[in-house]
Amino acid sequence: MVPAMRRLSVLSLALLAAACARTPEPQASVPVPAKSVGPVSALAGLTAHELISHFGQPRLQVKEGPGLKLQWTSTTCVLDVYLYPEGGREKATHIDSRRPSGDSIDQRSCVATLTR
Repeated sequence: MVPAMRRLSVLSLALLAAACARTPEPQASVPVPAKSVGPVSALAGLTAHELISHFGQPRLQVKEGPGLKLQWTSTTCVLDVYLYPEGGREKATHIDSRRPSGDSIDQRSCVATLTR
């Protein structure tokens, strides 16, 4: 009977330890960019050539894995456009804008500022 009680107490301790264990915190989800309206949504799906025709030569071109980041700047804003392969061509899939200080800026006004 003693070995059975020992097994029971070991099992009880294991259950108690499991009950006291912390449950994992839910992982934060990666925010999905909201669909833009107006001029910015018109940039989605454009190729690098089309964007350069619209804004001129980018200040920065960075190859990032399978994608390409193009950046245009003015005194009031910075526009980053990320292009990824789609249908055999790199196309704009994400557009990000900010002030040179890093503060938020409306994408439509940034695009208007940079448009030739």
